[in-house]
Amino acid sequence: MPRRRSYDQYCAAARALDAVGDRWTLLIVRELLAGPRRYTDLHADLPGVSTDVLASRLKDMERDELATRRKLPPPAAAYVYELTERGRGLLPVLGALAEWGAPALSERRPTDAVRAHWFAVPLLRALSGPGGHVDEPADEPSGVLEVRLDEGVFHMRLGGGPDAGERVYGDGPAERPDACLVLDSVACRELSDGSLTVADGVRAGRIEVSGEGVLAKALRGE
Repeated sequence: MPRRRSYDQYCAAARALDAVGDRWTLLIVRELLAGPRRYTDLHADLPGVSTDVLASRLKDMERDELATRRKLPPPAAAYVYELTERGRGLLPVLGALAEWGAPALSERRPTDAVRAHWFAVPLLRALSGPGGHVDEPADEPSGVLEVRLDEGVFHMRLGGGPDAGERVYGDGPAERPDACLVLDSVACRELSDGSLTVADGVRAGRIEVSGEGVLAKALRGE
């Protein structure tokens, strides 16, 4: 397969943009961080991308060893795309971009599509690790957090990274969540940009946290 045009610069940033600088590539990574996805599922959750462009970007990602394509065993008999270890390594890149772009979400435009799981990357960055919005970040409680918005439900794993192929978030409810957040998209955005903590949201009646384990108590600030 012929190579795409390159910046032809001996620079790490330029090399990275050679691989992920094309339109849609990083958003495909965002979708695949939730786990293996079929082409039709990717197309449904990337409104605005044409079938030709999506197919081209996926081929590029395979060539650049960011993603692989495999066939599911029977009875599914469908092909799915999933990230390689190198592709999963883009999670902190997407997190930094989401943090940088958060101020632009102050107003939702009438033409804006939305999926609940699109909040997962910025929320994961906000709630995990140093600077996370649990009241005792040094302890960094871990577990599976289910997040319920009017737009839908997603879940994510706090206190761990995408090691050994483990996905860090997923669309839909969790099988056995350690805690559950119920909130609206405005509160979710404020959590993501750092202007609100979960504990403050609970005290203000804007966020509901259910669960009795360590993670739920830490989120409530107990």
